[in-house]
Amino acid sequence: MTEQNAPVDQPSEEDIFEQKAVRLAKRERLNAEATSLGGGAYPVSVPVTHTIPQVRAEFGHLEDEAGSSSGQTVGVAGRVVFQRNTGKLCFASLQAGDGQRIQAMLSQAEVGEDSLARFKELADLGDHLFVTGEVISSRRGELSIMATDWQIASKAVNPLPNMYSELNEETRVRQRYLDLIVREQARTNVVTRAKTMASLRETFAGHDFLEVETPMLQTMHGGASARPFVTHSNAFDMEMFLRIAPELFLKRAVVGGLERVFEINRNFRNEGADSTHSPEFAMLEAYEAYGDYNSIADLTQELIQNAAAKVSGDGSHVVTWADGTKFDLGGEWDRISMYGTLSEAAGVTVTPETSVEDLLALAEREGVEVHLPNHGKLVEELWEHFVKDGLERPTFVMDFPVETSPLTRQHRSIAGVVEKWDLYIRGFELATGYSELIDPVVQRERFMEQAKQAAAGDDEAMGVDEEFLKALEHAMPPSGGMGMGMDRLLMALTGLGIRETILFPLVK
Repeated sequence: MTEQNAPVDQPSEEDIFEQKAVRLAKRERLNAEATSLGGGAYPVSVPVTHTIPQVRAEFGHLEDEAGSSSGQTVGVAGRVVFQRNTGKLCFASLQAGDGQRIQAMLSQAEVGEDSLARFKELADLGDHLFVTGEVISSRRGELSIMATDWQIASKAVNPLPNMYSELNEETRVRQRYLDLIVREQARTNVVTRAKTMASLRETFAGHDFLEVETPMLQTMHGGASARPFVTHSNAFDMEMFLRIAPELFLKRAVVGGLERVFEINRNFRNEGADSTHSPEFAMLEAYEAYGDYNSIADLTQELIQNAAAKVSGDGSHVVTWADGTKFDLGGEWDRISMYGTLSEAAGVTVTPETSVEDLLALAEREGVEVHLPNHGKLVEELWEHFVKDGLERPTFVMDFPVETSPLTRQHRSIAGVVEKWDLYIRGFELATGYSELIDPVVQRERFMEQAKQAAAGDDEAMGVDEEFLKALEHAMPPSGGMGMGMDRLLMALTGLGIRETILFPLVK
């Protein structure tokens, strides 16, 4: 069987409408022919004995023996992705969910004249088809099932897009189910994500971390600087927020004695969407009692490298992106100073003591647009302008301004700086880590400053979370903490944009 004669053009809206009408008529006929024992366009079940991958694994050797037979009968179901109807012999390619295919052959000699005629009249591309028959190798050496019986397992009333031309991005994103049917890369992305999540959990288990769950509906938004989604609870008659981060609840768990915890969760931020940001996204956060930002950086590198080894195919840290590019996540990753690299790139010395006026002058000179300027935000915006885009290899950017990290511990030796890092890969931020602020008095001061910024119009600033402060007053052990975007991790492992790494991304 060849698949070279497939149409090149996608069907028009008029063609789809006409095909749907024809298919709906076939559905009616199938249902009319159904008996009390089953059948119809959508039977409750079909007697599958083997999956397509199982048949290929068990009988694949027959392809080296053209025209041979196995002597074994199987019942197999799959989606029809190619069809060729000739006189007394019909062919159909059945595709499994993982993309593997097998050929079904229906001959008049095996199924009978009437059954073959019904197949030609009722079976279409896109249908789920069940066949029973012997596993053989065709005269061309293609693994096949010589059917003795067939049945529609589920009738497709909408036609498939052309299987042999690219879907446009709009269709891939809005109708991901079609993308999964016709494009191998789409299926691979899902498998890669699943392997990555399994690897992360395996690594955490090896370090005695517990996976926990925290609320997605919160009475106060906190744990990050971001604009929240606001909703209303009818039951409690109160305003609530979709969480922007699980941090403040995970820290409560650490206070309670769960010294190593992590959560892979959904977060929501009412902000822009672009190639690296989605309003709804998956995030990993982890906290390690008696660790700091150095130990949590070590753990983060291990988590990512183990995930790379899981998806690379050969156990190495070199991953292959969708475009064929090889990207090495191995070795020890650099750790650089934010202030140091900014000073070097800008050609002027920038320190935590540098005035806002001097930073504004530098921003104006470089044409850097700033918003609600304070020292910390100016330093970060200038650093992004001068340094960020050059960070292709995995790099920990260490020691951030205190103004932009209200939940982070003061640096142990540098005034005006907190013990925080951001991990950059391919020029985008993948993860962030901290030596956690555990002093409830200082935390209250930081919250109060955030409240002032909120009152001044900063939509991303946090309020004063009294319940979290009460927990912190019961003493949280010294800890390191980390947050990492799962969608961005998949971007680093696959080289794809964020909408490709999310199975069903939010679209307007």
